[in-house]
Amino acid sequence: MKDTILLDDGSGGKASHNLIKDLVLPAFDNPVLNRLDDGAVVTVGEQRLAFSTDSYVVDPIFFPGGCIGDLAVNGTVNDLAMCGARPLFLSAGLIIEEGFSMQELSDVIKNMAAAAKNADVTLVTGDTKVVPKGAADKIFINTSGIGQPFANADISGTNAQPGDKIILSGSIADHGVTILTQREGLRFDAAIQSDTAPLNGMVEQMLAVSDEVHVLRDPTRGGVGTTLNEIALQSQMGIKIYEDMIPVKAAVAGLCELLGLDPLYVANEGKLLACVSARHAESVLAAVRENPFGQDACIIGEVADAFPGQVFMQTRIGGRRIVDMLTGEQLPRIC
Repeated sequence: MKDTILLDDGSGGKASHNLIKDLVLPAFDNPVLNRLDDGAVVTVGEQRLAFSTDSYVVDPIFFPGGCIGDLAVNGTVNDLAMCGARPLFLSAGLIIEEGFSMQELSDVIKNMAAAAKNADVTLVTGDTKVVPKGAADKIFINTSGIGQPFANADISGTNAQPGDKIILSGSIADHGVTILTQREGLRFDAAIQSDTAPLNGMVEQMLAVSDEVHVLRDPTRGGVGTTLNEIALQSQMGIKIYEDMIPVKAAVAGLCELLGLDPLYVANEGKLLACVSARHAESVLAAVRENPFGQDACIIGEVADAFPGQVFMQTRIGGRRIVDMLTGEQLPRIC
């Protein structure tokens, strides 16, 4: 074990995975936590509940397409949706640096309220702490949420099955590239903005047309490449994807090439991945495309029982390469 925590340990990639596997799981060992899904589905009496929590430290706190406030609401709404649940209630914890602008705090709160209304969830409790100047960076937000799983939903990264088609709900890398360009003060002619959005409506549409949606994940830190590796490891299945089927906006692809980034590993905040039985894949895809946040959805690959725990990509030129989990931190404080 390392002597100190590194930025890589918060990357969502191999370092984060190892930290959780080596330190957290042995300490809190239980079947619900060990599934390593985006949230937990637990039973209280005869009632199933979904529960999730996340913390947001994004820098800058305001960016094209959103801010830390709506990012925090949408992020927890989406984690509950990825459990196959309808989000109902949220909490919010604010850690605010002394000297932070009251106007900016007001703007963050207003954006949180608008996002909660848009996602049809209610913020019912919270907490506020102020720390001395220099002990935090402007504002950090934690949101937790409770939801009600849909009756026909059995969603987990452990449930991927051979033959499942992999649906991606739209273009990738928009959020990560937006944060990077804003943080570094880069200016380009093309308009790029974060894709932060609530996906609970989309998930409800998907589950209304099929009870064979096996896996739902939102590819945030570590991007699509890392998230697919997590699913492959959880389910001990192989995953094959096709490079020419993965949608990337031209401006985003160009910036990634210029900056030496692989879009597969860049964060998203308004996209989902789904593993769906082959016989229901087209109807689920159509449902996703009916949602305003899923109009560019497509099938990008399939699940196989060969090469368990690994992800392969067929390239545009007909070759095949391993898509490994992100090793370190491409860009800290992305969400």
